[in-house]
Amino acid sequence: MRKTLYIIGLSTFVFSCTSQQNVKKNTYKPKTPITQAKPTVQTTPPVAPKPKVVSDRGVEFFTTNIADPTKNDNTASYGSIVSAKPGGYKVVKTYFPAVAQNFRQRYLILHYTALPDDKSITVLTQQAVSAHYLVNNTGDNEIYQLVDENKRAYHAGVSAWRNDKNLNDTSIGIEIVNAGYTTDAAGKRTFAPFSDDQVKKVAALVKDIVTRYQIQPTYVLAHSDIAPTRKQDPGPMFPWKKLYDEYQIGMWYDEAAKQTYLEAAQADISARYNEASFIFLIQTSLQKFGYGLESSGTWDDATKKTIEAFQYHFRPQNYDGIMDAETWAILQALNQKYPVK
Repeated sequence: MRKTLYIIGLSTFVFSCTSQQNVKKNTYKPKTPITQAKPTVQTTPPVAPKPKVVSDRGVEFFTTNIADPTKNDNTASYGSIVSAKPGGYKVVKTYFPAVAQNFRQRYLILHYTALPDDKSITVLTQQAVSAHYLVNNTGDNEIYQLVDENKRAYHAGVSAWRNDKNLNDTSIGIEIVNAGYTTDAAGKRTFAPFSDDQVKKVAALVKDIVTRYQIQPTYVLAHSDIAPTRKQDPGPMFPWKKLYDEYQIGMWYDEAAKQTYLEAAQADISARYNEASFIFLIQTSLQKFGYGLESSGTWDDATKKTIEAFQYHFRPQNYDGIMDAETWAILQALNQKYPVK
């Protein structure tokens, strides 16, 4: 009997403990509410509508730049828009224009005609040579346009500057009526001057073109710069410094920079002039500036003519094609001021 009561009591105790454990396990714990972050609503700034293509009697124009000018991009067209006309389809300008575009016109090249006015007109309009503009020498206020700026004129010929070749493809050419040069018995060239009226015309014309097409100062050049072994125009009488000083056109060196190089340049010329390493340095410096010159380490004919072309532009007081201290100092000052980017 006692044993039976003992077993019943033990069973009750075990059941009681088990029940308490289950109660503990099932004790209710209130859940902490989870706060969900509100979704961030991205607001897109309103996009300004593009200016519309203007149509005038069936010809379309777009004259606004909506691109980034700091990237040298430009969407404006100086003239009518040229479009394809595929048979059976319609070309639309719903998304015109794309902002990633700029101008074909990257260079401006100046020439002289070496002919009088009447012959200049005949040659440039009726023979296998042309230019976009012709500046006469008649004292009037007219400038002759001979080729559409969007078309390729035949004025530069075989040519190079920095990394570009065949500059007819990317340039606007301006011819200036001028007699060119005469040569004396010793072979020295004497160049004809340009009239003040011509210089003013050229300055106004160039300023307009370089502003519209964002042409860089390093790309406003003489024909002799881009073809130094075969051309001399517009020659040392053309006032490059005047255009730079008075119209902010083209390149010119800083006098202070030239002076900093002059003493060392004099030492180079005195001590190293015929050393191949020095000649190679001169040639690579001319290449660095932009001239299409092969490095030979000798004072060859191509190097002499390239130095002469450089002097026409930047040291017109002496254009004998010999590298002297002043020419060397000027070249270094220009490379410092206009590095290749």
